[in-house]
Amino acid sequence: MQQMDTAGKEIFRFKEQHWHLLPEKAIFWEEEKTLILSDLHLGKSAHFRKAGIAVPAGIMQEDLFRLQQLITSYLPVRIIIVGDMFHSRHNNEVQYFKIWRGQFPHIRFDLVLGNHDIMEEEIYSELQLDVYDTLTIRDIHFVHEPCEDSNGYRYTFSGHLHPGVVMAGPAKQRLRLPCFYFGLHCGILPAFGDFTGLATLNPSPGETVFVIAGKSIIRTH
Repeated sequence: MQQMDTAGKEIFRFKEQHWHLLPEKAIFWEEEKTLILSDLHLGKSAHFRKAGIAVPAGIMQEDLFRLQQLITSYLPVRIIIVGDMFHSRHNNEVQYFKIWRGQFPHIRFDLVLGNHDIMEEEIYSELQLDVYDTLTIRDIHFVHEPCEDSNGYRYTFSGHLHPGVVMAGPAKQRLRLPCFYFGLHCGILPAFGDFTGLATLNPSPGETVFVIAGKSIIRTH
């Protein structure tokens, strides 16, 4: 079942919960007053510049500003990052996040560790992040690597793949766009960070996909 929230965003009623699907590439879980996102890859641009690869400045700041706008709009009490919040080892962009994080001492930040989250445990503590290998709330499970079956949970959300689908236009143009993927037992979140790629998915019958096209959410399956 679908409806729109007061901001005109898509609400997907699924597994007896209300999920606000946001074009900013995040979900607001209404019952838990929680923002859910994945794959920010903070520090990736600094990591590339250190390796001598030219990367535009300000990418991470733009991602965090987008997150800040969502916090202002939805007033979450909790934020769940489903892996790859950071890209690699500690760098100056991690320090920038520490300052940014200080604006929201009242919000709980939960990080489900991804394959790129390889910093020392004490750094996550300094950043006021609660860290988990997996996390379960109301029988909704969060794990970074995509799953294939329910494993006994009501539903599972993951990240990692940076999912996208190919959309064909009337003039034979083709665009690959990020999406929210809802499989039968497991869903995959789009990558929140803008400095990320896309992995093309081919949904099967019975699976639901919402494509992010600019400021719009379009159900395609």
